[in-house]
Amino acid sequence: MMRLCDDLYASRRALAAFAVIGIGWASFSAQMPVIKAQVGVGDGFWGTLILIGSTGALMAMWLAPLVYRWIGSWSMIAGIAFMILGFVLSGLAQGPVFVGFALFLAAGGSGVADVLANAEVSEAESETGRSLMNLNHGLFSLTYAVAAICVGAAREAGFGPFAIFVGMGVVVAALMIWMKLPERELPDEDAVSATGMPYALVWVGGLVVLAAFLGEAASEGWSALHVERTLGGGPAQGALGPALLAAGMAVGRLGAHLFGTGWPPMRVMILASCMAGIGLGLAGAAPTLPVAYAGFLLGGLGVSVVGPLALGLVGQAVSPRHRLAAISQAAGLGYAAFFLGPVVMGYVAEGYGLRASFYAIGATMLVVAAVLLPLWARMLAGRTVEER
Repeated sequence: MMRLCDDLYASRRALAAFAVIGIGWASFSAQMPVIKAQVGVGDGFWGTLILIGSTGALMAMWLAPLVYRWIGSWSMIAGIAFMILGFVLSGLAQGPVFVGFALFLAAGGSGVADVLANAEVSEAESETGRSLMNLNHGLFSLTYAVAAICVGAAREAGFGPFAIFVGMGVVVAALMIWMKLPERELPDEDAVSATGMPYALVWVGGLVVLAAFLGEAASEGWSALHVERTLGGGPAQGALGPALLAAGMAVGRLGAHLFGTGWPPMRVMILASCMAGIGLGLAGAAPTLPVAYAGFLLGGLGVSVVGPLALGLVGQAVSPRHRLAAISQAAGLGYAAFFLGPVVMGYVAEGYGLRASFYAIGATMLVVAAVLLPLWARMLAGRTVEER
């Protein structure tokens, strides 16, 4: 118990940021059916809108280090403020252009905050010598699950998107006081670029993060639609889809933090990717709500640890002066999931139905286990030999 308290304190700023980001995206995902209906577009066009709006998330790869250089300790708070503004505006959206702009703000702001939070966790791991990524990402999943259930209840009670997002903003603003970062000296950008960042290793790690975030983001965003439209569930039943997925991720991440010390991370990621692929495939094939819920829960358990473990390995594989840049690049590649997820889910659903879109994401996780992770393991082993 004392160790857990120490771990919570060591990464307290990042924990607050992950909790806030979880609340924000749960508020959006659990309302996606009503916001999509409010905007009045089909699956394919909706996927394109989220694709366009989410360019802000990919820009986090470059923006996060720059924002930290510009405003220092206030940079994570600034990112969260833009996230809140974007979501509140999306609650007012009546047309495609407006919702695309609103999601650009929300994804860009949360992306900057997420990259900085991951870098903060990596710094804390370096200082304490303990693995903290699963703990922090587990809190994200836990708050996401709770927030999704609360949003489902609010929808059942008759509250609309704008009112729910305003309420979310009030809760989030109360947590922002914990997110002021310490002032850290960053090395000169030219000096960093001249010293040879292991780009190939970082980018392959980023592709692993991308696949994990793809399984997570696509399923969270479209599970409510799948439950309500494919299986005929109501608003509260629809919100339970992303809630159970997030609950599975919370259990997986917190369980790995508490009991997974010493487990080989690469082997864990391969097994978890297989579990995620099977779970998401089951959710897509589900004939009834209980089977779909079981698939979401299994998929969440599987996808839970892949991203955090991959980001942790990226941070460990580079020198301290490269850490923020490496984390921002790997996490930035991961945020490309916000591009690919809507495109894959939207256009596959448009052409072949929502079931097929879950099959596609599940198959992606199985390919990661069979191809990408073994390749990355060889690259990491080669770097270890070089350092010796």
